[in-house]
Amino acid sequence: MNLEKVVFGFFIFLALTLNFGFFIGEVDNPKHHHLWEFMLLFVVNAVALIMKLGDRSQVDAMLLATGLVAMLQLSAVAVIWILAAHVWESGMTPDVMVSIVSLTGGAMVANVISVILLIAETVMLRR
Repeated sequence: MNLEKVVFGFFIFLALTLNFGFFIGEVDNPKHHHLWEFMLLFVVNAVALIMKLGDRSQVDAMLLATGLVAMLQLSAVAVIWILAAHVWESGMTPDVMVSIVSLTGGAMVANVISVILLIAETVMLRR
């Protein structure tokens, strides 16, 4: 068993499961989407993206692309959350939370595609 592949798969699957955990709940209720869970989601996705660096094949390029899409959307969420918490007078309204959850949903789709690519690549490997 290749430990590097195990760790890589672990972070890919962890990114997806954390994303799903954050995404689930009432879309406009801030109590269902915790800041600490988002921060962990952001960090794990960043680690997964770093691990995807190294363009060796077309599948690797697609994995990197899905990681970049997820991080772009999660970065937008971070900016919106910071602005809502510290800059905007209206604060964290249900409309703001809907935007946050919607963007994390897009990141989750990118993570699902990443997992599908990883599984497909694993199945196609021959011993």
